[in-house]
Amino acid sequence: MFSLTGKKALVTGASRGIGRGIALALAKQGADVAVNYHSNAEEAEKVVSEIKAMGRDSFSVQADVSNAQGVTKMFEEIKAKWGKLNILVNNAGIIAYGDFESITEEDWDKVLAVNLKGQFLCSKEAVKLMGPGSKIINTASIASGGVGIGFSRLSHYTASKGGVVALTENMALDLSKRGINVNAIAPGVIETDMTKEMLGDETTKKGLMARIPKGRVGKPEDVAAAAAFLASDEADYITGTVLYVDGGWLAS
Repeated sequence: MFSLTGKKALVTGASRGIGRGIALALAKQGADVAVNYHSNAEEAEKVVSEIKAMGRDSFSVQADVSNAQGVTKMFEEIKAKWGKLNILVNNAGIIAYGDFESITEEDWDKVLAVNLKGQFLCSKEAVKLMGPGSKIINTASIASGGVGIGFSRLSHYTASKGGVVALTENMALDLSKRGINVNAIAPGVIETDMTKEMLGDETTKKGLMARIPKGRVGKPEDVAAAAAFLASDEADYITGTVLYVDGGWLAS
């Protein structure tokens, strides 16, 4: 697909789901990959083992991306191990459901801290280890906002992902002078642990499927392929944009 041989990458939230898929895809294309996790060390080590089986270097690194001290420590470990970073994929995120009236300040702060602040904190540390040609890939969502795009019971989640799009565009402007590309991937409905509740309701699933021209729910591998492209040299002239991986949702 796209050669990433010799590149050093960090994928946050890579112990499962989309993050795991991205970590494996980058390794498949030749990158060495650091696997960030929050709490599931066992699953993270399984991903590390899969990457090493491909002949790549890999190690797991624990951090809560919403905690500045934890993020700093994570990047200190990466610097000690590799001395540089070429690719950062800000994948770690959480989702929470609730009617607008029921969302508490604590709920709001938690979702925004992980989904938006976490990408800011990790990117701030990553650029210290990056040179020209490096890539930062943020994770937005089809729920990032825009005309005709809205999801009930997800006010805090959609606000966080809308913030990611704005952050991506402005980071791209500020970091272009350093030769660092910044883009975002916006997945549609992807089959992961995070969407299990939503897809487990047959009525909801039927309604979602009616909006997807491709006729199926996405898989982590679909998003991972997009990340591999944006991380590659072939994407050097792409920055400040959002790549939707939604099976045609926005066109429907």
